[in-house]
Amino acid sequence: MIPNDIKITPDLIASHGLKPDEYERILKLIGREPSFTELGIFSAMWNEHCSYKSSKKWLKTLPTKGPRVLVGPGENAGVVDIGDGQTVVFKMESHNHPSYIEPYQGAATGVGGILRDVFTMGARPVAAMNALRFGEPNHPRTRHLVSGVVSGVGGYGNSFGVPTVGGEVEFHSSYNGNCLVNAFAAGLADADKIFLSEAKGVGLPVVYLGAKTGRDGVGGATMASAEFDDTIEEKRPTVQVGDPFTEKCLLEACLELMKTGAVIAIQDMGAAGLTCSAVEMGAKGDLGIELDLNKVPVREENMSAYEMMLSESQERMLMVLSPEKEAEAEAIFKKWGLDFAIVGVTTDTLRFVVKHNGETVADLPIKELGDEAPEYDRPWVESPKRPVIAAADVAEPADYAQTLLKLVGGANGSSRRWVYEQYDTLIQGNTAAAPGGDAGVIRVDGTRKGLTFSVDVNPRYCVADPFEGGKQAVAEVWRNLTAVGSEPLAATDNLNFGNPEKPEIMGQLVGCIKGIGEACSALDFPIVSGNVSLYNETHGEAILPTPAIGGVGLLPDVSVRATSSFKAAGDAIVVIGGKGTHLGASQYMAEILGREEGAPPPVDLAAEKRRGLLVRQFIGAGRVTSVHDISSGGLGVALAEMAMAGGIGATVKLEGPAHAALFGEDQGRYVIAVAEDKLEALLEDAIDAGVEVHQIGTTGGTELNVEGTLTISVAKLKEAHENWFPAYMAGA
Repeated sequence: MIPNDIKITPDLIASHGLKPDEYERILKLIGREPSFTELGIFSAMWNEHCSYKSSKKWLKTLPTKGPRVLVGPGENAGVVDIGDGQTVVFKMESHNHPSYIEPYQGAATGVGGILRDVFTMGARPVAAMNALRFGEPNHPRTRHLVSGVVSGVGGYGNSFGVPTVGGEVEFHSSYNGNCLVNAFAAGLADADKIFLSEAKGVGLPVVYLGAKTGRDGVGGATMASAEFDDTIEEKRPTVQVGDPFTEKCLLEACLELMKTGAVIAIQDMGAAGLTCSAVEMGAKGDLGIELDLNKVPVREENMSAYEMMLSESQERMLMVLSPEKEAEAEAIFKKWGLDFAIVGVTTDTLRFVVKHNGETVADLPIKELGDEAPEYDRPWVESPKRPVIAAADVAEPADYAQTLLKLVGGANGSSRRWVYEQYDTLIQGNTAAAPGGDAGVIRVDGTRKGLTFSVDVNPRYCVADPFEGGKQAVAEVWRNLTAVGSEPLAATDNLNFGNPEKPEIMGQLVGCIKGIGEACSALDFPIVSGNVSLYNETHGEAILPTPAIGGVGLLPDVSVRATSSFKAAGDAIVVIGGKGTHLGASQYMAEILGREEGAPPPVDLAAEKRRGLLVRQFIGAGRVTSVHDISSGGLGVALAEMAMAGGIGATVKLEGPAHAALFGEDQGRYVIAVAEDKLEALLEDAIDAGVEVHQIGTTGGTELNVEGTLTISVAKLKEAHENWFPAYMAGA
């Protein structure tokens, strides 16, 4: 008998994020009214965060396979072959809603969750990144959120011991009521030692590992699938609390246990905690699971079955264990000071049965809970096309030097040093390139290889044209990995959007996914893992569509790579990929003219691939001294960044309208510095490869000089670039 301990009312159903028709579906599925605990289980498994019910139809269209892909979407993280029997395991995930409510713990537990996704697969985490978006700098809540989120990311990652090697931080009014915190982690594992979450075998022990269960995070996954309103402060108890030192012990214990052959299946307890992990393991293996909640280690008294099943307490795992290894496994976890408890058993019933205090509080069909969650084909409308704006119809600045200063020294163009210096970027001793360049780089310990990492998206482009914006996000990451000389291997995505029940928002999601898919296919850059975060709205105001893309690349020799700083005076400066012409949806338009309008620059994927391949060949052959891709702010900002990074000026001459030539954001372009004696051969090889190439100037001196347009000292640029963030955080 399943007790109906709390009366199920329409209000209770709605508070669990379930629509009336979804509740009717539950009644048909189980043939009776659910218990309160069962309602909570359905709420957890059928919300957007766990079921992807609004996006699944479109996610299935993404390219997920490739010659190097060993494990694609559907597991805790993607796995990609890097040669020599080694793999890189990586994923990106959001913790947006919790971070707005409680910025430190929201961000910290976001980092903790993504690290667990990686080491659950048997990989030791070696690198982390994050993509952060906040409201306008002058919004009353923004500084508080920046401070809390950055502290949380650093506090967890630094204590756990993983280097943060890249990321992005941007500001825009659409995030005033809903910041974005997207966390990325990557780890290394042997190709023959990857662990999956699919349970196998009947009558095997289901084991609870890690920290004790408390009431923190109860209902967190459901909260993450709802818009914000004036009740936001009431949601504070749904934010989890993290302990990076316990997680470090959990990592070591899990990796030690995995070497014993005891682990049959393992799953991180993330969103929806015990519920989601148990259901996913059973459903994937076509098995039932029976749990006894009286055996679950708890840190609070009188916890109900509902609270235990929906708690999102951190640093916990669920495992199916080989019975003969039980004593050995328990000894390992006790040694690391962690809980080890057999809390259930696998069955052949295909039922998810939960018992508490001698009573059955849930008895549900396990496949329908996991695999058979609702899948919607939500109505969507294509975003209206914005007109292309000719450069001639865009005002030129009165003072080019001041404009460049504002672009490199403003909220979205300034150095992020204040942020990344709060992160440990060098721990583990393998960081070859820390944040600040086109891509982070780490050495693969014990080899000559390097791994490269980048995360990017331009929401201005995505709102102007979701399809082109989606393409550009992928191309930009691919370009960043290429600019250091690495072969882009694969990507993970974190799709952040508003309410998918609004056709115009659903249209943004569909358009971006179509663009991402096309770019990934054309660039041989499959999506191997990811996350969708919807309902990022407050009082009905949605964030800009923000499909963040995280990418991983491989360097055959970590010592053979490029950096984005000028290295010496007298080098020729070359632009690959053509001139700047396109100002629509640009940083110049938005931040100098205050106009967020116009179509974004189109992305020619065939040209992107051709140019990138050539740039990689130049770097691999040691023919260039520095490389930087051209993105937000155009050529002017790229040149300023290279000059500031190297402390060396440049003199260049540009053709065409000066504002378009300097600030146009035409895609697929790189700035290259090359020694004068290697210039002629490089230009010829580019032309032979069918790539547009122009020599525009020479490095040297202490000023950036664009003939007839602007002259400004590198020191002055650097002062503006470095000062904005510290001054802002100090309250200036």
